[in-house]
Amino acid sequence: MTVFALFDVASRPRQRQSVYLGGLLVLLLIHILGELFIYSGAYQYAPALAGAQFPIRMLLGPALYFYALATMSPEKTLPKKAYILALLGPLIVILGMLPFIFGITPEEKLALADPATRDAELFQIALLTCLFAMLSFIFFTGIYLAATFKLQSRHRLQLMERFSAIEKRSMDWFKVILVLWGCVWFLFTLDYGINFLGWSWFGAGIVLPVFEALVLMIFAHFALKQPVLEEADKGEPQTRQPRTTTLELSQMEQIADKLKTVMAKDALFLEDELSLKRLSDAVSVSENHISETLSQFLDTNFFQFVNGYRVEQAKSLLVSTDKTVSSIAFEVGFNTKSTFNAAFKKSAGVTPTAYRKQEKLLVIEKTAN
Repeated sequence: MTVFALFDVASRPRQRQSVYLGGLLVLLLIHILGELFIYSGAYQYAPALAGAQFPIRMLLGPALYFYALATMSPEKTLPKKAYILALLGPLIVILGMLPFIFGITPEEKLALADPATRDAELFQIALLTCLFAMLSFIFFTGIYLAATFKLQSRHRLQLMERFSAIEKRSMDWFKVILVLWGCVWFLFTLDYGINFLGWSWFGAGIVLPVFEALVLMIFAHFALKQPVLEEADKGEPQTRQPRTTTLELSQMEQIADKLKTVMAKDALFLEDELSLKRLSDAVSVSENHISETLSQFLDTNFFQFVNGYRVEQAKSLLVSTDKTVSSIAFEVGFNTKSTFNAAFKKSAGVTPTAYRKQEKLLVIEKTAN
């Protein structure tokens, strides 16, 4: 799967997103081959290479983070500091492995695989090396997974400030993938240590490889399917200073009245691709001033503000018509039923179907009384 995904990436135009995805897939392939080298018993033919995958595996976290940056961040280039920090992981592991690399001959490494032939002192060195590599990988990769998770969350929040429909831009699938990759890498690291100690468990050699294959398949599917986002669909550069309050309270009140008027009278919220720029043109107020009014005066963001009107319109249609929930969702401006359901439940506390039943029961009770 990894090789086929690499061929797919190689056939695409050379863009930052594709380049970093290709790099990540190459590292995943090396990681997989390293695991096969150990678990297949091939290390017997080249014992000197045992453990060579440990330093390279330390680059998986940074590679995933760099791919996320290339996909979601408008930053044109990464600072040299980012690459230096990424290389610290492999360097630390290599330093920790020096006693294992130079202190044990290939023949002695091969003997360590069999409890009957292993040297107790050399086995302790190998065990400490393995433990050090495991903990370093968990700690180092955990930091990058957390940073990537934060990057995606910030990307989503910034989209919510400018768009009423963010499904195609937010890459919500990536957050699930981060959790899955974190579980896979943690379990494989743990499994390697357990096997090194000579222990075994029901998932060794079967459950974890299958789990990793499924995660890899899901990631490759969504990553290859993910379109390249336009610069306007990405978050603001990290170097940009945070906004400060520039409007008086009375000014924000006037802008809020304009926003509510254009939503109520012109039903602008019915436009499924309504953006902050479109709203700005409609009320002749700058995007920055609208964003400031929404956040500072109305305590919301553009996404929630627009979808609030859509939900209220949907409530009316659910009660007054027999249209399906799906048709109502699209009619009031939502692009997907899942987004509509989530927004509706957050506002009303129940699903659209439950709300319709609830309101019809209230009408029947009033009629009966």
